[in-house]
Amino acid sequence: MEFAFPFRPKLVDTLKDYSAPTFFADLTSGLIVGLVALPLSIALAIASGLKPEIGLFTAIIGGFLVSALGGSRVQIGGPAGAFVPLLAPIVLVHGPEALVVCALMAGAILFALGACQLGSLIKYIPFPVVTGFTSGIAIIIISTQIRDFFGLQQKLPPDFIGKLRALVESFQPNWPTVLLAVAATLAIWFWPKKLGRRLPGSMVIVILATVASVFFQFHEKFGIVTLGSAFGEMPRRLPSPHWPSLSFEEWRVLVPAAMTIAVLGAIESLLSAVVSDGMIDDRHDSNQELMGQGIANMAMGFFGGMPVTGVIARTATNIRSGGQTPVAGMIHALTMLVILLVAAPLAKNIPLAALSAVLVVVSLRMGEWHQFTRLNRWPKSDVLVFLCAFILTVAVDLPTAVGASLVLASALLVKRLAETAHVEADVEVTQGDSPGQQTTGKIIPDGVMVFRVFGAFFFGTADKLETSLRRTGELPEVLILRMRDALALDATGLDALEDLLEKLRLKKKDLILCGPHSQPLFALTRAGFLDRIGAENVCGDMESSLARARQILNQNKNKNAVDR
Repeated sequence: MEFAFPFRPKLVDTLKDYSAPTFFADLTSGLIVGLVALPLSIALAIASGLKPEIGLFTAIIGGFLVSALGGSRVQIGGPAGAFVPLLAPIVLVHGPEALVVCALMAGAILFALGACQLGSLIKYIPFPVVTGFTSGIAIIIISTQIRDFFGLQQKLPPDFIGKLRALVESFQPNWPTVLLAVAATLAIWFWPKKLGRRLPGSMVIVILATVASVFFQFHEKFGIVTLGSAFGEMPRRLPSPHWPSLSFEEWRVLVPAAMTIAVLGAIESLLSAVVSDGMIDDRHDSNQELMGQGIANMAMGFFGGMPVTGVIARTATNIRSGGQTPVAGMIHALTMLVILLVAAPLAKNIPLAALSAVLVVVSLRMGEWHQFTRLNRWPKSDVLVFLCAFILTVAVDLPTAVGASLVLASALLVKRLAETAHVEADVEVTQGDSPGQQTTGKIIPDGVMVFRVFGAFFFGTADKLETSLRRTGELPEVLILRMRDALALDATGLDALEDLLEKLRLKKKDLILCGPHSQPLFALTRAGFLDRIGAENVCGDMESSLARARQILNQNKNKNAVDR
């Protein structure tokens, strides 16, 4: 592992050949993405149990830093829908200040991951886990919008099952709110794609709903809740930095939540970066991206914002709108800053139903619904992992879902590897072996037995060696263990070999290793096993192994003759 971390944001490289046409392309894209992100940032803050301005602060400060310090040319950062199932319970139980602490700690974790060059590890998270909890998150986000979408008066429990029970017991919608929400949802969903590249449908619909709210007095006449009636007026300035006021004990309690936020943020941002690479034929720096995300999250901790990450939808919008460098993401943040400074008082007239429609559409589009139709073609183990991640995300919570599905995926992987690995007596094996490796046509002396190890020799398969040897009855004078097809060796496999060597020597018998691969050979050397077995008992091919076995047999024969 390398601990030297070259801190070089993508912005530095892109500014070398920066030109006026590139700036105008970034300017246009930044303005469009800023308009797209504005209502979404407000809606995500409300869905997380925060004041609407918190979402804007996060998109402005966090989004600017992600673009300025990240490792992608076109990544757009800000509050993400994937965080909602995590953040809402934290705010409900510990209060908004706890979210500040989580952002700080998650930022430090992300920066450490990037500094230690661990960005590439995210790619080892199985696809069924990612798609499973992504679809589950979409369901959870939709469930958080039930109250605003239907204009309900009663407060709903935070968990999905609790919401269903409460709705069964009492469901009294405000029908004008429902009409507005449905109309806004359909309008955003069917907004023309070509027009949406220059004029985002979500922003247009929210503006039209706001104008209608003022003109027809939605709140006063129809009881449709607006930002102003629910939260009061929004401030026309950015917050001042401050240190969280929570005690050390409260910080300690929030560590698991911060770790989950960091992992989820890393997954979300790096997946977004990979998708954007494919769209622009570029390659992001995953470690620099994590360090940039880490600094952005720590900044949000000081400014009282939400956790921030790279988001796929806004990044794709940036690319389709012509964004070419991180400057576009910085302009997107500045666009929202200008709107906050100039037009914040007008935001009080935005109906919550319109913002709810924005999140409902985002959730429907982020869900991996097509994967459900493919489950019958997937391996059963992957189906099980996918359903585990999906069901636990919806029914329990996201940390449990991710942890359980990763453990399940790991256990099933071990099972598959164990099923492919085996140990068997090598009587006549060809399989394209070189002449030196084949036992075919070679005379195996009496008292010599050859066993062959296939696959990974690790904790899931190490017991197969002892089982195979037990079936043969008495141990041979010389045991040749062919390791040419043993591709990997872990500590358990090493321990099995050490036990075997000890048993053989107690009975005055010998062990020869034949043709070990580089990884097992390195592990055996590092553990000192080769010193114990002797370099002369590690042979490169079958021919030299048999020659060494004959030499041992002759030595034992001569020794026995002398003892008599």
